[in-house]
Amino acid sequence: MDGTFAVFNRALVAYRRLWQASVFSSFILPVLFVLSIGIGVGGYISGVDGVSYLDWIVPGVLASTAFQMAVGESTFPVLGDFKWVRGYHAMRATPVRIADMIAGYQLYIMFRVVIAAVVFLGVSALFGAIHSPWVVLTPLVCALLGVAVSAPTSAFAASIENDSYFALLFRFLVIPSTLFAGVFFPVSQLPELLRPLAYASPLWHAVELCRAATLGVAPPWPVAAHVAYLLAWAGLGYLLALRAFRRRLAD
Repeated sequence: MDGTFAVFNRALVAYRRLWQASVFSSFILPVLFVLSIGIGVGGYISGVDGVSYLDWIVPGVLASTAFQMAVGESTFPVLGDFKWVRGYHAMRATPVRIADMIAGYQLYIMFRVVIAAVVFLGVSALFGAIHSPWVVLTPLVCALLGVAVSAPTSAFAASIENDSYFALLFRFLVIPSTLFAGVFFPVSQLPELLRPLAYASPLWHAVELCRAATLGVAPPWPVAAHVAYLLAWAGLGYLLALRAFRRRLAD
């Protein structure tokens, strides 16, 4: 555990020096989404599933913010610590284990996601978009989503040599997931052939859990099924990251 917290503390120290660069994407941009789409576009929409479009879109933007943050923090920073900064190689020369490197950084991702979620929920509450005390669970859902996405992305980042592969990741996975995983419109409006692709995305499961918590309604699947799916992604991603890190640090 000491090694895990050492890696977590290293990430915090680095973030403390660079936090200004993340203010827009982590805090301001989600609020702008709520204002422009939730209120602006929502003014032309009668509602979705019996609630206002603003109330419906807030949990989706909340989850998608956690999703994009987790991916962003697990691409260039992870590859950079292997290829350019050589931070992981330096850690390898200490008592810090490879498992600590991964766990510590996932803990940092959870910390970042939870802070962003709490700030976003506070702003959303000012607009009257929170309708259930279960909303206190949404930061935990976002943290779980963060690990479910960050762990496999870290494994991918540790397996490549060229950062141009990240463009493919964003273009063919991140952007489609954000657009078609129930953030901006119900998945039921997609053609039946495409719906399973939305259900396969961890983002959809987090969106539905967050929406159920903020609106005080039951999610379409049992809560345990949504949580188990996210845990499965996190567990598999951790194992893949462990293998990728070991291979990368063996040379």
